[in-house]
Amino acid sequence: MKKFLALLLALIMVFSLAACSVEKAEEPAPAEDAAPAEDSAPAAATELTLWTFPIGKWGDQATVDALMEGFEAETGIKVKVEYLDYQTGDDKVNTAIEGGVAPDIIMEGPERLVTNWGARGLMVDMSDMLDSTDLEELNADLLSSCYSADGALYEYPLVANAFCMAINKTVFEAADAMQYLNAETHTWNSVEDFFKAVDAVYNYTGKQVGAVFCAGQGGDQGTRELVKNIGGGNLTDAAHTTYLWDEEANINALKMIYDCEGIEFDPSIVGGEEIALFYNGTLNMAFCWNVGQQQNPNTANTGAGLTASGDEILFMAFPAAEGTNVRLGVGEWGFGIFDNGDAAKIDAAKTFVKYFCDSAATADAVKAANYFAVRTAAEGTDLSGVWADDAIMNDYNTIMPLAADYYQVTPGWAEARTQWWNMLQQVGASDGSVESITEIVTNYCALANGK
Repeated sequence: MKKFLALLLALIMVFSLAACSVEKAEEPAPAEDAAPAEDSAPAAATELTLWTFPIGKWGDQATVDALMEGFEAETGIKVKVEYLDYQTGDDKVNTAIEGGVAPDIIMEGPERLVTNWGARGLMVDMSDMLDSTDLEELNADLLSSCYSADGALYEYPLVANAFCMAINKTVFEAADAMQYLNAETHTWNSVEDFFKAVDAVYNYTGKQVGAVFCAGQGGDQGTRELVKNIGGGNLTDAAHTTYLWDEEANINALKMIYDCEGIEFDPSIVGGEEIALFYNGTLNMAFCWNVGQQQNPNTANTGAGLTASGDEILFMAFPAAEGTNVRLGVGEWGFGIFDNGDAAKIDAAKTFVKYFCDSAATADAVKAANYFAVRTAAEGTDLSGVWADDAIMNDYNTIMPLAADYYQVTPGWAEARTQWWNMLQQVGASDGSVESITEIVTNYCALANGK
């Protein structure tokens, strides 16, 4: 019995040692200098794609290359850029979306980033990028247009601009029409004086002064601002849910424009062509104007603020109806991030947006856009003096406080734009009676509202 118990104890010890040996062998030996498993993280994205519409020199490769080189040097992230235009850009983006190859970042305005791609669930919500300091520094009205109805921030804004008009100051002086405006504040004395000025120039030159261009949507912000301000009406409700072109104030404005001998409705041109006619002296008033045009009229590189013949150009706010304030339409541009399902690329894209919209590099990004910063400071960098070295930009700041809300985020915007220029064509071809204009405007406004 003793021998049997001794043999049994020996067998138990052998099996125990074997089990320990197997268990030890199954434990992987730690690699030299290996980080603990809990410290490991996904690899960061090192390359992004940016598609940009031609916003100032953000459409110029040399300018953008310099900006991207600075970003890469700072972050190690390389950016491949594709340049879009407004004729084919939307189609290219939509084709890329359908093919699953949308860019990581895109630069444009809220009407595309928020009410189009954002509303379709294609964009990244960037609201987590804003802290209390950002909310203090950013223009609240401009920031509000970057949010969707459910509170998602689909555009991080960079710059903004107020739409305006322009006159040939040299011709206005010769026609004794400068008495009807304030050249220092770039405003008209009244709507009545605006039409007196047009009459004076028309009588002096014997030819058409301005054109309500309506061959398409190009530059259509100018005609909307003309109608809205002359009548003192509204284009949409305050919440940007409904188009209100059929307000009596807007109908009255169209009637006044129709009756003005020096202004004609022209269904053969769009805004860019109106600018060209103004630049070459065919017209002496332009309704499609902004600070970029003032700095380089017709992109001709022949002198800031001058026509082809050397006449002086004076930019002006639109005339405002009695009892109302001038409300200039606003252009706004910034960055959006497409949700392509790659968390690392989304994080890298947020780094890109933060770098250009809220860092020491923001001033250079603003200058490249050739517009005005939407915030007062960026991470301690004061942006109020960005244009201190540019007389035209500083002068243009005179009318920036007249900028109104960003109504282009109203639903159905793409269709509404089509109805707007079609409406202007019909008004121009009508007999000009209040009854005819009312019927036309009412019908096209209903179409804009999807009725």
